[in-house]
Amino acid sequence: MSAGHDHALPATTKERSLRWALVLTSAFLIAEVVGGVVLNSLALLSDAAHMFTDVAALAIALAAIRIARRPADQRRTFGYHRFEILAAAFNALLLFGVAGYILFEAWQRWRQPEEVQTTGVLVVAALGLVVNLASMWMLRSGKDASLNVKGAYLEVWSDMLGSIGVIAGAIVIRITGWNWVDSVIAVAIGLWVLPRTWVLLKDTLNILLEGVPEGIDMAAVRQSLLGLPGVLGVHDLHVWAVTSGRPSLTVHLVHAREVTVPADLLERARAVLAAEHHITHTTVQLETQPCAQAGVAVGPGGSGDEPASREDAHA
Repeated sequence: MSAGHDHALPATTKERSLRWALVLTSAFLIAEVVGGVVLNSLALLSDAAHMFTDVAALAIALAAIRIARRPADQRRTFGYHRFEILAAAFNALLLFGVAGYILFEAWQRWRQPEEVQTTGVLVVAALGLVVNLASMWMLRSGKDASLNVKGAYLEVWSDMLGSIGVIAGAIVIRITGWNWVDSVIAVAIGLWVLPRTWVLLKDTLNILLEGVPEGIDMAAVRQSLLGLPGVLGVHDLHVWAVTSGRPSLTVHLVHAREVTVPADLLERARAVLAAEHHITHTTVQLETQPCAQAGVAVGPGGSGDEPASREDAHA
């Protein structure tokens, strides 16, 4: 038996953008809280609550990236990369909590609407929108490579929508005098964020449960390996991720005895996994006969089927 290992990893997300976004958002959070209290606007306080989660999300994302840089040790052989996923899950739960609080407060104010000072609300919300747009611009490049950064980006994105909602609500109240619109806008902000928060939480839970990473087709991976010259069967195939953008794979390949240079087969297997499926962290075990693991049920991210053969794949 032989094993091949490839430990290439994607580039770490830049933290400069997170740091600047954190500074901008923290500075404006104070102004928005004061404005919401003084101007008596629940929609503005709702937006400030989301701004607070922005600050928390950005701070956690920044801390997670720094912690993830720590090298692997004897106790944590994969290092600290999983901390980024824990941070993303925490941010999702934080968003759920804020949404629940805003919905409750909106119900209370719906029963007893309070006067809103629309001019001040418009000014504060407009400034908040500028801060949100600037933060989104700084985070845009890293959101697709890291669930951690995606969580922070989603926080800022939802708050940007909240600022737009507050501005629209203030204009309507100024024209019509309907103060209850403030509560409606607050509810709309909460309901708009919930589905996207659920998607983020689902993605983080999939990684924590060692599920197959998004975008990877297990059947296609198996087919690629079966297509290698000399490979007769594939079993004990697992694909999972320690953190977003870092998929890992282990597999047993049954090969013909005529394969005289196993190292060449290992190299071809690693090359096809990297080129066709963007999986670069791999462990491949070669066998001339299926081992005891063939056909054994496995956990998340793996395949518990009977060992696939070249004939099965082309039936």
